[in-house]
Amino acid sequence: MIGRVAGRIVYKADDHVLIDVRGVGYVVFCSDRVLAGLGVPGEAAALFTDLLVREDILQLFGFPTLVEKEWHRLLMSVQGVGAKASLAILGALGPDGVSRAIALGDWNAIKAAKGIGPKTAQRVVNELKDKAPTVMAMGAGPVQAPAGDAIPEDDGVIEAPARTAPAPAPAPATGGAAQSEALSALQNLGYAPGEAASAVAQAAGDAPEADTAGLIRAALKLLAPA
Repeated sequence: MIGRVAGRIVYKADDHVLIDVRGVGYVVFCSDRVLAGLGVPGEAAALFTDLLVREDILQLFGFPTLVEKEWHRLLMSVQGVGAKASLAILGALGPDGVSRAIALGDWNAIKAAKGIGPKTAQRVVNELKDKAPTVMAMGAGPVQAPAGDAIPEDDGVIEAPARTAPAPAPAPATGGAAQSEALSALQNLGYAPGEAASAVAQAAGDAPEADTAGLIRAALKLLAPA
């Protein structure tokens, strides 16, 4: 299994990128959003990858984070969702958008992806709603493929040694990390995973910049009985 590639971009096409790793070129298929975030030919790039194996083909699919890779694998587990459809959904919504749509049962958001019909979108939401909390929790410490630390040496690419720098003052968690921490806190309070995920996703949608404490307060208000 090829789980990650790091090297230099040779060229980018409409649906894939060619990355040279020590003289070996890897064709990695990516969503439009991921391709747009990669550099230009000659620059370093690193992607987590998922290898699709069929009788007549081997294809690598690339993702900037492990969270997005995990969503790809889960989306492909849904009947009628292949690799192309999964990339379309992730390209349109991003991993956070997919998490929010599934947690809230918003199949219309899934349907907005190119080539995804209403029945498929509903199937995605229904089959993955109980798995969303687990993937959302991964966002507490999302692992980013460190393209910026890939440096040339001879004919290959190596990882640069860790740079020593003063530790910055801790800042309140926001975004995906705050959602994950809030989700964990609500589950510790006894709320069911699906119930907690839905409340956190709605709270995050209402206040995208909220920190963990703010999300917990907002989610608890949503969960409180009328």
